[in-house]
Amino acid sequence: MSVSRPELLRWQHELTWSLFEYHLERLKPEDFLWEPAPHCWAMRRGPDGTWVPDWAETEPDPVPVPTIAWVSWHIGWWWSVALDHAQGRPPRDRTDIAWPGEGTPAIDWLRGLHTQWLTVLDDLTDPGLDTTAPFPWPNDPQYTVAHMAAWLNAELMKNATEIGQLRLLRAASA
Repeated sequence: MSVSRPELLRWQHELTWSLFEYHLERLKPEDFLWEPAPHCWAMRRGPDGTWVPDWAETEPDPVPVPTIAWVSWHIGWWWSVALDHAQGRPPRDRTDIAWPGEGTPAIDWLRGLHTQWLTVLDDLTDPGLDTTAPFPWPNDPQYTVAHMAAWLNAELMKNATEIGQLRLLRAASA
């Protein structure tokens, strides 16, 4: 049985998403802001009431343990920018990606991004996969849309695992 590259990328994405849904369905609003360690990255309210992620332009050593809120914002950030690139829009800056808040708002946001990404995957063709992708590797012509889609699947898998592990650790520590 032969499967096309677009079909394989969609299959891989859907497999990863189904594993992520296992945790999304079980998240409670209080899971999002739980800080698993003294040294962690979280989402914090800014002076205007919006959520602001902890951030450093150069990754600190040691790397802070992220909260579920921070990881969900991180997914929303890179996924929003990947969608911008895939749909021919100017990519937004990290600071322009607003996290909607803990619980249902964050889960609905991620599910909405998933739905938008499925549309992108459905429109992929083999020739389109071979075009240069400027994200997440700006100005490097060796990377293609196929690389971007595969990277997105891998990044989602990693972040879904992080959220799942944090959720399980919080439940075990209660």
